Amino acid sequence: MKNQTRRGFIRSSLLGGAGAMVFPHLLPSHLWAAEAKPNSRLTMGFIGMGTQSRGLLRSFLGQDTRVVAVCDVDTTRREDAKRRVDDFYAAQKTGGAISGGCAAYNDFRDLIARPDIDAVCIATPDHWHAIITLAAVRAGKDVYCEKPLTHNIHEALEVMVAVQENKRVLQTGSMQRSMSEFRVACELVRNGVIGKIQGVECSFGNPPIPCDLPEEQMEPGLDWNLWLGPAPVRPYNSILSPRGMHKGFPHWRNYAEYGGGMVTDFGAHHLDIAQWGLDMDASGPVQVLPPEKAGDKKGAKLVYANGITVTHGSGFSVDFVGAEGRVQVGRGKFIFERDGKTIAAYRDKGEEDTSLKEQLQIAREGYLKDAKVKLYHSENHPADFLKCVQSRQAPITNEQIGGRSVICCHLMNLAYAHQQKIGWNPEKLQFAKGSGEPKWLTRDYRRPWKV
Repeated sequence: MKNQTRRGFIRSSLLGGAGAMVFPHLLPSHLWAAEAKPNSRLTMGFIGMGTQSRGLLRSFLGQDTRVVAVCDVDTTRREDAKRRVDDFYAAQKTGGAISGGCAAYNDFRDLIARPDIDAVCIATPDHWHAIITLAAVRAGKDVYCEKPLTHNIHEALEVMVAVQENKRVLQTGSMQRSMSEFRVACELVRNGVIGKIQGVECSFGNPPIPCDLPEEQMEPGLDWNLWLGPAPVRPYNSILSPRGMHKGFPHWRNYAEYGGGMVTDFGAHHLDIAQWGLDMDASGPVQVLPPEKAGDKKGAKLVYANGITVTHGSGFSVDFVGAEGRVQVGRGKFIFERDGKTIAAYRDKGEEDTSLKEQLQIAREGYLKDAKVKLYHSENHPADFLKCVQSRQAPITNEQIGGRSVICCHLMNLAYAHQQKIGWNPEKLQFAKGSGEPKWLTRDYRRPWKV
């Protein structure tokens, strides 16, 4: 099959139409996946070495991997990451030091060009996710990419197709699917324990705002042009990229040029759980509604074909409300009510005589022992990725799941931005007839970058 013909087949299979594939529980990355890798140590490179990546680096170093390269446009972060990798291997009793030490790059393209690297971990600002992911999969690398998977809908579609076209394994960093409280909550919902779902509330922060930060003097050691990449030129401001090592999460994510506000930042977690609980991993909403009052930062709604509405609320949890009960779940939080009674509850580790594990066990033992729906079980997100790289199976948040979940986030942001009802076709992954505008799907890319 010629490349273009094959690409067209993959695209039409993913996006619907005659002969479109049926999506099983494990979405079909593995249908075109490469041969299973021999049981050997995976060679990895890391791109983006901020706070999030430091945690990921610790996790991957503790598993059967070999980290040989790191990349960051900030000299201090880049050199710190190299030092930590070198120190880790130097401390191994078996003698694991890398000959010449871990390589450190300013430009991700130099890292991706290395033929010895099997997989990359991408933890850059959101506006870089798709470009680096596409470059990596086209170079034959498997990818662990932080959430949200992309900066816009067009990028999501391109990533979904490219991963399959190039027979790669991709894990989106929406790691709540690898946390027991979210899996148990979704199994209760999927097995009908709380009855027919009446609605879902996903609580997280606000949509993005335009970047109008004033220019600050920049110390040497940061490649600001490469940090901006495909985004429009803006003057340096430390709010976007604090120099050197720090423990916080920079606020570039609040600005539309680089992220999608909290709607993509934590919506990529909570809306992903809503999709999982509603059994919509292979589908999505058919309509998105803006808040009732123009200018409100909460209240947008995703409406599904079955009538279920997912509402953007205040707080930090996912609340499934059914005809016979309710399940509210957050990180370290789990409340399960049925027939007006609280069955299991864990709200705060500082105020409880029980444990989250005990309360989840109560729910499992009482209502899920003979459950027909058993969801993908992962306890460790990076480990699940590594397992799937070896087996060539689709991981728990593969590119289809990550792509469709981030599309939910982008649709919600579009409703806030344009203050209008938007129709969506989740089979064809395009605006419904007469709804939306093509330019809303993408962005203007600063040359030479494009998707």
